[in-house]
Amino acid sequence: MSGAARLDWLARPAPALRGRLRVPGDKSISHRAMMLGSLAEGTSRVTGFLEGEDTLATAAAFRAMGVRIDAVGAGGRVVHGVGLGGLQAPREPIDCGNAGTGMRLLAGVLAAQPFASMLVGDASLSRRPMRRVLEPLARMGARIEASGAGTAPLRIAPAPDGLHGIDYESPVASAQVKSCVLLAGLRARGRTRVAEPHPTRDHTERMLAACGWPVAQEGRWIAVHGGARLAACDIEVPGDFSSAAFFLVAASTVPGSDLVLERVGLNPLRTGLLRALQLMGADIEVQAPGMAGGEPVGDLRVRHAPLRGIEVPLALVPDMIDEFPALFAAAACAIGRTTVRGAAELRVKESDRIAVMAAGLRGLGVPVQELADGATIDPAPVRAGTVDSAGDHRCAMSLAILAAAGTGEVVIGDCANVATSFPGFVELARAAGMDLAARERD
Repeated sequence: MSGAARLDWLARPAPALRGRLRVPGDKSISHRAMMLGSLAEGTSRVTGFLEGEDTLATAAAFRAMGVRIDAVGAGGRVVHGVGLGGLQAPREPIDCGNAGTGMRLLAGVLAAQPFASMLVGDASLSRRPMRRVLEPLARMGARIEASGAGTAPLRIAPAPDGLHGIDYESPVASAQVKSCVLLAGLRARGRTRVAEPHPTRDHTERMLAACGWPVAQEGRWIAVHGGARLAACDIEVPGDFSSAAFFLVAASTVPGSDLVLERVGLNPLRTGLLRALQLMGADIEVQAPGMAGGEPVGDLRVRHAPLRGIEVPLALVPDMIDEFPALFAAAACAIGRTTVRGAAELRVKESDRIAVMAAGLRGLGVPVQELADGATIDPAPVRAGTVDSAGDHRCAMSLAILAAAGTGEVVIGDCANVATSFPGFVELARAAGMDLAARERD
């Protein structure tokens, strides 16, 4: 996974962002394409696969369990599925690197297998909470041991009597929890149903349906029955909205910008930030709408516009949980206060994103008051300074776009983990007009 060398960024104010860009493939969909393609019967062809460390770790996990996955150029994969019962016991622990999605969804897949396995991750992933998936899996009959803190490594033993379906009402709105339980339900006896306090991204349900597995929507409940078959299918992975988010904010806040982001995934359960930015006055237009791999897509044209601070509607929070660091950057450049509540989940991401972004903004002269579940941000000129991303890829990129709208050079520390989700970010940012450079140091 990420190397030990420390990587810092030097970011300076940008004159304007212009042109047409295509961001890398959607990380969430790339994970699921490797998983469902491996568990399907037949050969699946995937285009637009994210060549990031997180998704490469998921592909490596299935290779370690006997699945042949061929790379066909950048972003191309041919997955030779082995069927639900065709995985082989891995010889070594499966290293998920920094991928929380990979680990939590793999736990659901592996809990139903007739062999033992272990899931490990890097230092950051090993601090992230896993009880949220272990509890429903245990109710299904799974045998999984975690650390005393409920974190990785996860030791998974075969369930003596296999898994059985359950009705699970998740206390948190988490697509990872929902998907973990549904994937375990594919090999469970009977019906498995999941309900959430708020609907979350439905990539798993869409891809299961595309592979021929019946998925039922029963009011608030999503249901699958065990015992069906997954059929191979071709999957086009759209551009990752979470990656596009940084450029949406940068072009909105840097005067003179006029930028088009091509073929971005526009799943309505992923685009809370788009709606929040529009409430703030952003000039963002959806062009050439269409579908890719069962997901809505479109080109996003964004032009500079004065933003105003808002109180982020609670209803948008689950649909933009990964994009809040970018929203913090937008809020710093808006007119008036922005308030974020209901986002306690940010405390247990790759870092405590509320604390990291608050410290970063304060270090650049922007007043921030932390709340237990969010923050209040009062805009101020973004000055030069040195800040730390705490090894969190989304915080690093958010601080870089903030510097683009600032007044001086910003040094952003500990940026190597950007490769987990957005390889080539520096190069793409420079192509758009940002003044950003990377440097390694001991």
